[in-house]
Amino acid sequence: MTQLDERETADATAEAVSKASRGSADYRANPYPVYERLRESAPVCPISPPHGVETYLITRYDDAKTALTDPRISKDMYAAIDAYHTIFGDSSVALDDNMLFSDPPKHTRLRRIVNSAFTPRRIESLRPRIQQITDELLAKCSTEGPVDLLPSFAFPLPLIVICELIGIPDDEREEVQKLCAVVARTGFSKADKEKLAVAEGALRDYFVEIIARKRAKASDDLLSDLIRTQDEQGAMNDGELLSTLWVLLFAGHKTTAYLIGNAVFNLLSHRDQLREVMADPELLPNAIEEVIRYEGSVENATFRHALEDIAMRDTLIPKGALVQVAVASANRDPERFESPDTFDVKRPGLQSAHLGFGSGPHYCLGAPLARMEMRIALSTLFGKYPTVELAVPPGEADWLKVPFPAFRGLESLPVVLDPARLLTD
Repeated sequence: MTQLDERETADATAEAVSKASRGSADYRANPYPVYERLRESAPVCPISPPHGVETYLITRYDDAKTALTDPRISKDMYAAIDAYHTIFGDSSVALDDNMLFSDPPKHTRLRRIVNSAFTPRRIESLRPRIQQITDELLAKCSTEGPVDLLPSFAFPLPLIVICELIGIPDDEREEVQKLCAVVARTGFSKADKEKLAVAEGALRDYFVEIIARKRAKASDDLLSDLIRTQDEQGAMNDGELLSTLWVLLFAGHKTTAYLIGNAVFNLLSHRDQLREVMADPELLPNAIEEVIRYEGSVENATFRHALEDIAMRDTLIPKGALVQVAVASANRDPERFESPDTFDVKRPGLQSAHLGFGSGPHYCLGAPLARMEMRIALSTLFGKYPTVELAVPPGEADWLKVPFPAFRGLESLPVVLDPARLLTD
């Protein structure tokens, strides 16, 4: 490569990173050309995110899978305490003492405890209730005109399910959801961090109060089960219990809600693929895996940091630097997936290949529940409204507008559930 070629490559890479860092409209609408450029020219790329902490972005599949499982790349953000406070602020500490931000042996202990309560049998027992909730939500959706499926369907479904699973009363869920939304959307400015501190304080107070209630009067729910385990050796302390409640609630609805929205959007944007699924319902599970690969709700995995200097490809990630794994990029890597920018509901071998639920010790604990919710939501929606259409062209979709985000999802999903009815009316 000549010096001119190298300079042009560097300039193109810098422009791609700048677009992503700014969260520009064209990047948010379609970040995949940016990731393609990075995979080609800077697969392990230093970036300057808004929080200001030195960060390296990993974009190729093989590197991403390595980073998700490499013990030298830690999830224990408390070990990087200065970086933690810079990114999240002091108010976040009480909510993050959980398995998401820990390494073995602590992570192993906490995950074992949650696994003991979050059993396959308990998840499977939710199936009739998930179907009932789905039917009730769709029954409330208007067929008189366009309806936004995010607030009316995609978000309330997993929120109701996880709240019932945990044991959060119905009349308390709306306020909890509002506080979760603040935490999810807050940026890095001083004003944003002040809003974040207020929301996190309110959530912390609520969790302390509901834990006390469940201690006084247990019931048949996940939180009561976790409280009962506190009598066992190696059980969660009070801080870990509170923080685990937070991560289960937040992760248990946000990612699934965006996944449902992304699935509806992409199936409606690829009507030929949707017709195949409707003609053969056995294709639906694989179609869901393809959605998770093609346009999953996790764009970048949660923060990690390097415990030592790590050489990856031709880049040195210095000790103490943050590491972000671009899951959305890895899942479109042509070295791993043939024609990765093609949406193909018949693509083979997906469940064991895509990184939409992570990999290694931190593989998503709620993946079986998310898959069940998606399957019920999509089969019921398209079964009840087989001619449902997007109310706006796919190119005008309103995607989340945040730089280098954790989530990939829509701001809104307007659809017409029954177009024929509008024509007759």
